[in-house]
Amino acid sequence: MTKLPTIAAPRFHIAPEDGLGRAESFARTMATRRTVRDFSSDPIDPRIITEAIRAAATAPSGANVQPWRFVVVTDPEVKSRIRVAAEEEEREFYSRRASDEWLQALAPLGTDDQKPFLEDAPALIVVFEVHKGETEPRPYYVKESVGIAVGFLLATLHQAGLATLTHTPSPMRFLAELCGRPANERPFVLIPVGYPAADAEVPDITRKPLPEVLVQR
Repeated sequence: MTKLPTIAAPRFHIAPEDGLGRAESFARTMATRRTVRDFSSDPIDPRIITEAIRAAATAPSGANVQPWRFVVVTDPEVKSRIRVAAEEEEREFYSRRASDEWLQALAPLGTDDQKPFLEDAPALIVVFEVHKGETEPRPYYVKESVGIAVGFLLATLHQAGLATLTHTPSPMRFLAELCGRPANERPFVLIPVGYPAADAEVPDITRKPLPEVLVQR
């Protein structure tokens, strides 16, 4: 196969001290991000979601196949059907599938099989892995690639002032049917998006200190 032509690598010409300031500012902003489960019904600007997905779609991917699809759901009826299906799977998870160890890990966070945020949030973004199909090539490092794209997506939405939640009911096959996606697209994560409700609260958790997660050699 013919090798792709090349172009000059982009250079942003940011002074080192400015680069440090930008990194510190971004880190401080991202440190304020929390998973929100209580959403306001206030509408959100759909252009923000469009731009966030545009940012997500710039993520690197194995062999540049870009194996992702982002389905934005705002129809109340579809959101309701997604909630019903998700709660059915979650009831199975909490009552039968999850180990005692897993349930004990979740207990301090106060989660259960009720998922009202799937209807309350103004928008749901369902992210799919795109596997080989009639018009799609075989992807490589699919989960790694889609995971990086989702990180870009969450960061952009937070920078725009929107709250998010990463929801992964298991199994998630129902999402492909409800979103009208073909068999080669597999659900990766379901992300409610909106503003926190006026009385929204989150668990008082802490992050691991930097020396615990950073290793320098």
